[in-house]
Amino acid sequence: MSDCSGIVLPIFNESTWHVGLRATLYLIAMIWCFLGIAIVADTFMCAIEKITSKTKVVKIADSDVKDGIRDVEVKVWNDTVANLSLLAFGTSAPEILLNVIEICGNSFKPGKLGPGTIVGSAAFNLLVITAICIVSIPKDEIRRINVIPVYVVTSVFNLFAYVWLALVLMVITPNVVDLWESIVTFLLFPALIIVSYAVDKGCCCVKNNKTSSEVEIGIGPKAVEGEKSDTTIKDVKVRIRIDIDHCPDASAEEERAEIIHLAKELGRNREISEEKAAKLAAAKIAQGEHHSSMWYKVNARRGFSGGHKLIPKINSTLKELYENVKMRQSQMLSDIASTASINFIDLSDGGTTAVVEFTASSCAVLENEGKVRIGVRRIGRMDIPVTVLVETIDGTADAGSDYKPLKEYVEFAPNESLREVYVEIVDDDIWEPDEFFFIKLYLPEEKKQSDVVIGKVSINQITIINDDEPGKFEFSKPSYIVRESNSTAQVIIKRINGADGSVSIKWKTTDMSAKHNVDFIGGQGDLTFNHGETSKTLSFAIMDSMLPERDHSFQVEIFGPDGGAQVGKIGKTIVTLVTDAEFDGLVSRIANQTKQNLDGIRLDSSSWKQQFHEAMNVNGGDIDEASAFDYIMHFLSFFWKAFFACIPPTSIGGGWVTFVVSLLVIGLLTFIVNDLATIFGCLIGLKDTVTAITFVALGTSMPDTFASKLAAINEKYADCSIGNVNGSNAVNVFLGLGLPWLLAACYWEAKDMQFDYPAGSLGFSVVIYLTCACVAIFVLLVRRKLSIFGNAELGGPVKAKWATGFIVFVLWLLYVVISSLEAYDLIEGF
Repeated sequence: MSDCSGIVLPIFNESTWHVGLRATLYLIAMIWCFLGIAIVADTFMCAIEKITSKTKVVKIADSDVKDGIRDVEVKVWNDTVANLSLLAFGTSAPEILLNVIEICGNSFKPGKLGPGTIVGSAAFNLLVITAICIVSIPKDEIRRINVIPVYVVTSVFNLFAYVWLALVLMVITPNVVDLWESIVTFLLFPALIIVSYAVDKGCCCVKNNKTSSEVEIGIGPKAVEGEKSDTTIKDVKVRIRIDIDHCPDASAEEERAEIIHLAKELGRNREISEEKAAKLAAAKIAQGEHHSSMWYKVNARRGFSGGHKLIPKINSTLKELYENVKMRQSQMLSDIASTASINFIDLSDGGTTAVVEFTASSCAVLENEGKVRIGVRRIGRMDIPVTVLVETIDGTADAGSDYKPLKEYVEFAPNESLREVYVEIVDDDIWEPDEFFFIKLYLPEEKKQSDVVIGKVSINQITIINDDEPGKFEFSKPSYIVRESNSTAQVIIKRINGADGSVSIKWKTTDMSAKHNVDFIGGQGDLTFNHGETSKTLSFAIMDSMLPERDHSFQVEIFGPDGGAQVGKIGKTIVTLVTDAEFDGLVSRIANQTKQNLDGIRLDSSSWKQQFHEAMNVNGGDIDEASAFDYIMHFLSFFWKAFFACIPPTSIGGGWVTFVVSLLVIGLLTFIVNDLATIFGCLIGLKDTVTAITFVALGTSMPDTFASKLAAINEKYADCSIGNVNGSNAVNVFLGLGLPWLLAACYWEAKDMQFDYPAGSLGFSVVIYLTCACVAIFVLLVRRKLSIFGNAELGGPVKAKWATGFIVFVLWLLYVVISSLEAYDLIEGF
């Protein structure tokens, strides 16, 4: 083993070292260099994002704007071209450069590590990543390929690339690569881009000539599809294709509206501080947006290197608190019988204190019913016994003549949440108007407990109703003023002077200065009061407003009662929505902090100062949310982060300077990995072919695995997670082998010699991969067609998704095992 060496390694004389020690050191060094490649690939991809996100302004005719001309900002790069050119190159850069460096460093003679890595990486990407994505989808959810034409093209090119590779190595010119073959291989790369672009543009489908990321907009009075016009040129429809994922003006406005909406939603909850609310809002917006596969690759690399996350990390407690708030707000919006105002203060102090209160703040009873039942509930802490005192208090109803007074203890056993008390009603034959009295909750001094408090509903108003008439309906007051900080406007309709029978009454809203579906959600409908029911609440959702000041009103009216009932004196009420200055200030502060948080998680960096700040600090400076894993990985990768922070930021030269320098650094590290992998395989007796399809392929593909899994979970479609795998695999062959083949073939052609390229184990490995790839693609097709799998490539029923995921993963194991057995001549190849 003393003769194990690479192009430049070992630097020292290691012949006297123990073989096991050398192998361990080289393995650690190789893994550490893979970590370095992943980190610099982050910078490389950020440069690509900067380049491909370049926009230009086009002028279009628009009669609705001043001067009749509107400026529209559109992307320069088509998404499909960007994905299959720069983005695919960014993903495959280590494999491509490994082949170029190996063949150039080996006097233009073929090596085994580079080509083996190309095929091994393709197998891992298609089989392992697909299997993981299939089973990673949450329960009862699915993900389908959205842009089928492009996926079909890339799948065909993926299979054709390796068919072509097998034909060149074993059929057309066995064990030789001619110059024309290398030229054709290299030119298949632009052919893939051209064909995919044509399909994406709809050239092959007359019925649909719009891309998945484009939309047609109409300008002018007659902007209706298919409408004919015989008027002037100003009325003619103007069409322009706009990328809806990157129209900066529109996307910026949408982001601003979403920030304000979340800021208001979180600002209404007093349990969340401004800083945490801003961080939570930024995380929700970042998670909810559509992202490219490259974005997920960058985020994954930063995740396992302790770097600056693209999605702010939110602790589980804050996330649970937010979900509870959402649930309570949803319940409030849907429950029209809720009280007029709801305060979200948690009196139970996180469940450590028992809270006792009435189940309702008011109730009514018919005089002839004899008694009224009142509910008392306990929330919060449930594992202790609790004792409270209830006592009646006179209102217009007198104790003794109208009801029998009550003063008694109510005891809750451990884990008991609901008790009831009864007050007797005195029935007489004298007609009286509706009367009321109160019942109140106390904590008895002689049995007072430190871990028990009285809740907000501590007094219940009980109305004794004359039971001989259907009653009258009216609003509780003629006007309501509702602050914008409330999410709903609630008006109370009361039934007075009788509650006999079941009666329905109609209601409707009328716009005034406040508009339906703009400032509030109104409409019309019916309310049904059951026998004995005396109160109902109408709730109207308040829409978020971008106005600095708000003073808008709408009217609510009740009419048309049935069952002999009548409308009382207050049949109409005015609801006025007013600005809450304190709340608006809070929302503004949360929104500004959220915007700063979102600016801080952009892919590109604006300066060297920012790069060094993020490199020197764990989690990019967000120390509060850094985990132990982040600290460990930050320590292990600190050298790489500090070194790569010297690369010019993407703000210089539109990202191209960063692109070139990062590419050179990736080439340098790949050169070192080539030697490390060669020597490591030699030390442990592993052939270069096997080393390539296992250790090297896993090292280059592992970051993409985490990225694809995250994309599969977060994205609506499967394109970002598995849709780009086929294109990347095809680019690996066309560039990863086509470029070094072209260089070597030209070199040997200049010497009037042929470029010998023994197929050996590579040809056999290619055939095995093709077989497994065909089976895997067939499995995805079956999953899409059959309902048993959810009619989708990813997810679906639990047993079905795990079964298909296991099948695809086993295909990769078979590929590795069979290729390794052939490399060691344990089975016969072709």
